[in-house]
Amino acid sequence: MLAEKKSPFRQSLVTPAQFTITLELVPSRGGHSREHDRTLDLAEKLARDPRIQAVSITENAGGHSALSPEILGREIQQMGLDVIVHFSSKDKNRNQMESLLFAWDRLGIRDLLVITGDYPQEGYQGFAKPVFDLGSVHVLDLISRMNRGNYGLGRDGISPTSFLMGVALSPFKRLEPELLMQYAKLHRKAAHGADYIITQVGYDARKFHELIQYVRQNGFNLPVLGNVFVPNLTVAALMHTGKIPGCIITDALYAEIRREADSPDKGKQARLLRGAKLLAILKGLGYAGAHLGGPGLTYDNIDFLLTTADSLAGNWQELVKEMGYWHRDGFYLYTKDAATGLNTTEPAPRDEKRAGLQINYRMARLVHNLAFTKEAPLYPACRKACLALEGGWLHSSLTHLEHVTKFLLFGCQNCGDCTLGDLAFACPQSGCAKYLLNGPCGGSRDGWCEVYPGKKRCLYVLIYERLAACGLPESMRKGFVPPRNWALNNTSSWLNFFLGLDHAGENQK
Repeated sequence: MLAEKKSPFRQSLVTPAQFTITLELVPSRGGHSREHDRTLDLAEKLARDPRIQAVSITENAGGHSALSPEILGREIQQMGLDVIVHFSSKDKNRNQMESLLFAWDRLGIRDLLVITGDYPQEGYQGFAKPVFDLGSVHVLDLISRMNRGNYGLGRDGISPTSFLMGVALSPFKRLEPELLMQYAKLHRKAAHGADYIITQVGYDARKFHELIQYVRQNGFNLPVLGNVFVPNLTVAALMHTGKIPGCIITDALYAEIRREADSPDKGKQARLLRGAKLLAILKGLGYAGAHLGGPGLTYDNIDFLLTTADSLAGNWQELVKEMGYWHRDGFYLYTKDAATGLNTTEPAPRDEKRAGLQINYRMARLVHNLAFTKEAPLYPACRKACLALEGGWLHSSLTHLEHVTKFLLFGCQNCGDCTLGDLAFACPQSGCAKYLLNGPCGGSRDGWCEVYPGKKRCLYVLIYERLAACGLPESMRKGFVPPRNWALNNTSSWLNFFLGLDHAGENQK
């Protein structure tokens, strides 16, 4: 896929000697602001610098509405600089996604970073409705079909698109379930069309090594760009307290940034130097490139980062011990290599006690295996009983009985296209703020949901613990849960299953 795509950014990703550099830009509120003009001025300077291959443009970062990214993107493309546009699913249903993708393809905006997106925040007359009709894995699958010109369902013959799809991944998860579910999702992303990876924000060399080692061990032919983010004091505080989902600044690092802020420049030079050291480490670890970012960065700041990193690259191993900002109780996927300060190839011990017995899950799974697979012993009788009620005066009673039963047990939202059997009997329609069917998102922190920190556990942490209790955690690497079929809303998923109307029933054919 990558080799067929000829833009400078795409070509750099498949050139072994090329260390790709991209820079994240955030569109302003409105299209006629001074901030927008400053962004264009910076982009113009970057376009003249051969060390920079592309800029990426966020889409409603932090859940706040801003100028649509393709507008800024087109202006920057006209300067001769490649543009990566973030494509999130939080504000758009699948029809709007297709429409927008057709438009971007026509405009020549074809380099994407496919993400789920941050939960919507307050806007006009209150908080916006979160859409999340598709998750990031669904979007990858959709765009892969668009690239082939092969949708299925009688929609073949549409001219193929040529999108390049980056994905985000965070190795910076404190708990074992969170981390392993991030890597499990990477398998699904790779299987559905991901072309390259950009990491989330963190400042631990061993964690960066963990990710690149995992990618290599599992045979993913995906270039990886490490995130080098230079925060100011305000943003550092927000990241430290979890107000910016997925971005991790530990207690030790935040204390150091606070001390540095007492200097005349409020610590900016120290933060830039830290970024340059991380950049040098990424080069040494064999990353394909780096994704730079940070509020208020000037061209001179970027030049300092790149120039200083080059001067430090020859001694990057010595910098590893300086870039160890991780939680003391934080989980690593591999054991530590005492000689290098990085990782060995040996897996770290797993916490087998964390999962518990999971009696409720085991019982639900037992009932499911008795009736709701084609080979199940009770399948013929249950199918006959449900089909006998179809269209009759007890039809609605069946729907209500199912809904009440599953609501009491699982918080069922009566979607009619049940995924409980796919997701360890945890309902994403009620249990996940983003309704993710191929989760998790990258925003969880210490096992808590991004949207309800300290109040609601991440659904995919719960799923991992249930699967681990039965020795099945690796199962989340496989399979694909299709998006919800809204035509089935408020109908009986039992009946839909036996009629072959829902995704599970279709799989029985």
